[in-house]
Amino acid sequence: MGAISTDILSRVWNDYMGELSKLPNIGKVLESQLNKIGIKTAKDLEECGSHEAWLAIKENDPSACYNRLCGIEGAIQGIRWHDLSDTDKKSLKDFYSLHK
Repeated sequence: MGAISTDILSRVWNDYMGELSKLPNIGKVLESQLNKIGIKTAKDLEECGSHEAWLAIKENDPSACYNRLCGIEGAIQGIRWHDLSDTDKKSLKDFYSLHK
């Protein structure tokens, strides 16, 4: 039996992954947490916003941290959370500090 081509593996992996985990910063665990709070698509996430999504996740998982909040915001913006603007990071830090 021959080796499976990279193209086939890529298509299978993309079919396996949920829509959210195709966004930057969203792995399987965070995708599962988002799904549990009713966020199934990128549009759902954008409409909910990072603050509300993070607060809902925090209700089920008290370990929800600042990095997770930034990851959600980065996913909404379509960028890695490390690349968020300094203004966005400060705003998220202020929000996190109020709700941790």
